[in-house]
Amino acid sequence: MGGARGRLIGAEERARALQLIKEACRAGCGKRAACEALGLSVRTVQRWQREGLEDGRKGSRARPANALSEGERDRIMALLNSPEYRDLNPNQIVPRMADDGIYLASESTLYRLLREAKMNRHRERSKPPSPSRAKTHVASGPNQVWSWDITYLPTQVAGVFLYLYMVIDIYSRKIVAWQVHACEDSELAAELVTEACFVENVPRDQITLHSDNGSPMKGATMLVTLQKLGVMPSFSRPSVSNDNAYSESLFRTLKYRPQYPQRPFADCDQARDWVRTFVDWYNGEHRHSGLRFVTPNERHRGQDHEILTRRHAVYQQAKQRHPERWSGQTRNWSSVGEVVLNKTNQYTQEMKNAA
Repeated sequence: MGGARGRLIGAEERARALQLIKEACRAGCGKRAACEALGLSVRTVQRWQREGLEDGRKGSRARPANALSEGERDRIMALLNSPEYRDLNPNQIVPRMADDGIYLASESTLYRLLREAKMNRHRERSKPPSPSRAKTHVASGPNQVWSWDITYLPTQVAGVFLYLYMVIDIYSRKIVAWQVHACEDSELAAELVTEACFVENVPRDQITLHSDNGSPMKGATMLVTLQKLGVMPSFSRPSVSNDNAYSESLFRTLKYRPQYPQRPFADCDQARDWVRTFVDWYNGEHRHSGLRFVTPNERHRGQDHEILTRRHAVYQQAKQRHPERWSGQTRNWSSVGEVVLNKTNQYTQEMKNAA
């Protein structure tokens, strides 16, 4: 029933919609959420309930002034099916007709007519394109799924940048390795991952490393190094900016810190000094909102359970002292469980089925 405001809905459909909304509200669903699930606005449903089930709206009967005539439609369809043009798409047909001094309709109109006639299908020998799906990664503990990326750091020379390489553990949000260089390079990226595996002392075939599709991420040196280390590479979908959300979020935190330098960096050494200070603060002092406000280091070391248990006890004691100040349960201080990178609808449904 999507778009009910813009088209006619019969009395039977309206009655069915009102019944579904009534049943959903009786089961505890909010009226607005129930209406949105059916593609209706709350005001439309309220009007239906006031006016009854008789649909008093009158659809427009006026024919658009710019509509094609039946003769024009027949001429266009004959043209599209002619031996000269049947193997071409509208983007090729329209310019060829213009070269012959003919204009019948735009490319979009031709595509619309082909869709209405169910003729707009893939006809090449190659396979039709299929939408790429995000790869879901689940981390139930530290050093299982890492995410990494590169961001620009401005210098005092216009148009010249430094490059901050950074690897983050998505489970604990801990920055496990970082480097600042004057260029983007696959060999430097390989050194970064090697350092991270050494510092964290991770065994082979344990880590999945996710990144976007940049050349340093997919360079031959980088891929060979990952194979030697036993690290499984994972890449974002092409032209999808939010498949590497944890690294993007980290860079936003970095660049919007009040302590972020107001002036560009003079050189790599100055940039490294500042990033080192940031990493110490982020890992050791920053109480992360996605981790129930424990630090990444505490989460990485498994100390978050004890910390959150103590917080829960404090809240329970406060509620016992003044129960009148609490209208419901105390704040949720339970430990965050699994962390999912690129949670898909399929994964969500599988979790519901498992529950």
